Amino acid sequence: MSKTTSEVITCRAAVCWGLGKPFTIEDIEVEAPKLSEVRIKMLCSSLCHTDILYWQEPLFGLFPRVLGHEGVGVVESIGEGVTDLKEGDLVIPTYLGECGECENCTSGMSNLCFKYHVQVDGLMLDGTSRMSLKGEKLFHMMSCSTWSEYTVVNSNYVLKFDPRLQIEHASLLSCGYSTGFGGAWKEAKIKKGSTVAVFGLGAVGLGAVEGARIMGATKIIGVDLNEWKKEKGEVFGMTDFINPAKSDKPLSDLIKEITGGMGVDYCIECTGAQPLLNQAIESSKIGKGVTILIGTTLQTSNTINPFQMLFGRTLKGSIFGGIKPQSDFPAIIEKNINKELKIDALVTHEIQLDDINRALNEVAKQPDCLKVIIQMSKSV
Repeated sequence: MSKTTSEVITCRAAVCWGLGKPFTIEDIEVEAPKLSEVRIKMLCSSLCHTDILYWQEPLFGLFPRVLGHEGVGVVESIGEGVTDLKEGDLVIPTYLGECGECENCTSGMSNLCFKYHVQVDGLMLDGTSRMSLKGEKLFHMMSCSTWSEYTVVNSNYVLKFDPRLQIEHASLLSCGYSTGFGGAWKEAKIKKGSTVAVFGLGAVGLGAVEGARIMGATKIIGVDLNEWKKEKGEVFGMTDFINPAKSDKPLSDLIKEITGGMGVDYCIECTGAQPLLNQAIESSKIGKGVTILIGTTLQTSNTINPFQMLFGRTLKGSIFGGIKPQSDFPAIIEKNINKELKIDALVTHEIQLDDINRALNEVAKQPDCLKVIIQMSKSV
């Protein structure tokens, strides 16, 4: 029988006290799970550029806060009403849910569930927090807060997975890589024989490259300012590489040169750099080119060139690559178990939770970092 509990757990967590301020490792209190919730013992986590955004961007200025939204753990206890998870299950906490009943879930057109949406207020669905420090409320990051040895998550945001999946791989699949992979698979729906350009070869972009390869694209052009990403991109299936800093020509012209002047069928923008959005659109074919916007930016001064859109191009935004956690994630996990994916090539650093400040600063100033694995606990 699964364990239910009313006990508060004291555990270590990385607490962020303000915009850009260093994290401190604190002993925090994590409440027992309530209705439809589970408490998870985190085994390992990883670091995504969205964590940097929450750390540095005033729009998300809710502090003190426990960040982290990529990770993997084991269910420690369950709350009332949880029937599909039990103590000891290996799980991935996600920042999207899937009710399977709302208009979006049943439409086949969107992964953005109306009921279990992205939590941006730093609280659980009932408007309260499950974390505190000496009586002071701690805000969650979305529905996860994986930089804590224990965290409470609504069970509708939790994915149970096949234990054949390597623990570290589960953490890497939980957001960035899968967002890019989904961008190629679920959003672009790349057709066999197509041409694709991927802007930015971080973890998201490399996921998009691999998704394009598996979908059968014959030409996959990677774009990045870091020369060493050429070798990395080729591991995942990239056929051509462009470093735009090496040419005075517009990036869209460089892509058209590689594609016989036509441009690509699909362009997946993973950087969030505003000047690149129009270049991405202009890199796609007139009449049918599709651009998927995945890169995160909160700046709003960029103006989309309507003239380029007038020529039959399509621009589509994407959260989590269009992936539905319960419906779509198992297919990605199965591909990884079958060794179809090159997940190991993503890892550039492995740290302990105590080193979180060093890792954050390295990722913030070095765009060549791909994935940082944070070891939370070795035992299951």
